[in-house]
Amino acid sequence: MKLSAKQIKIKLEEVMDPELNISIVDLGLIYNTKIIKNKVKVIMTLTTIGCPLFSLIETQIKDKIKELGIKEKNILLELTFDPPWSIDKMSKKGRAMLGI
Repeated sequence: MKLSAKQIKIKLEEVMDPELNISIVDLGLIYNTKIIKNKVKVIMTLTTIGCPLFSLIETQIKDKIKELGIKEKNILLELTFDPPWSIDKMSKKGRAMLGI
């Protein structure tokens, strides 16, 4: 079975922000996913620079992608703050969960 970006996104929807208990996808933290040969690259941001919970989120992301049969050494996370996260990046579902 060939892995798709949609399958990755579905798995990433299972990763919850530890403080808000909303998926990182609905929060708008995932900017892009790429599949290059047998490697998965996730480009993401955080709600704030220096978020102390990044290592927890990173572990959860890798664990979910590994469930798709990708080895950890083939999972690349790129953290960016350009563009910076804003509430505008949230999904309608995420906004509703926060009452926005």
